[in-house]
Amino acid sequence: MTTYDRPFGRHFEDFEVGDVYRHWPGKTITEADDHLFCMITMNHHPTHTNNWFAENESPMGQALVVGNLVYSLVLGMSVPDVSGAAIANLEIETLKHAKPTFHGDTIYAVTKVLEKKETSDGKRGIVTVETKGINQRSEEVCYFRRRVMVWKRDAAPTRQRCCSSAPGPPANPLASRCPTRTSSPTSRRCGNGSRSGRKTSSSPGCPTTTTWGSSAAT
Repeated sequence: MTTYDRPFGRHFEDFEVGDVYRHWPGKTITEADDHLFCMITMNHHPTHTNNWFAENESPMGQALVVGNLVYSLVLGMSVPDVSGAAIANLEIETLKHAKPTFHGDTIYAVTKVLEKKETSDGKRGIVTVETKGINQRSEEVCYFRRRVMVWKRDAAPTRQRCCSSAPGPPANPLASRCPTRTSSPTSRRCGNGSRSGRKTSSSPGCPTTTTWGSSAAT
């Protein structure tokens, strides 16, 4: 049996200026998606939620998907390839909506690395990327540039999993620490505990003993 550790995000060394990431999969935006997003964000403009208004009074003659949903979707698509292991999303430098998006359109995303710079402490770096949202007609509907701070590989924290039944130790240093479990009269840790070492409650059903290969952590 082979155990695969899914990559999620990148270290500073993994980014090369000029590299292009074609994110997968795409997403079809439904009318329900648009209405729910508008209600959650309290954007009640009728061109997004009122079909009669959109068809009779709006310039496009049909309802439009609210732009923030398109942006959020494209940003989310880029996370596994760009900022899944980032320390911070520092800045959105530019945001443009080049063409309208309609209910039923399918959006894909692609990102290009523009610049990278190591920080003064030598442990992190700042990467600038541009991301485009492309619809099923190959039209660019959304564009933005952003800067993210990421770890350098040697300084990155180790990714760990809590309550995992998969054998073997965690291998890829690309995420947060596993929480701990507090019980009475003794305390047992799930995985290797939190980064700070402070005992906290873990998720329900977390085992009191996790075995990695031949060793057990309690």
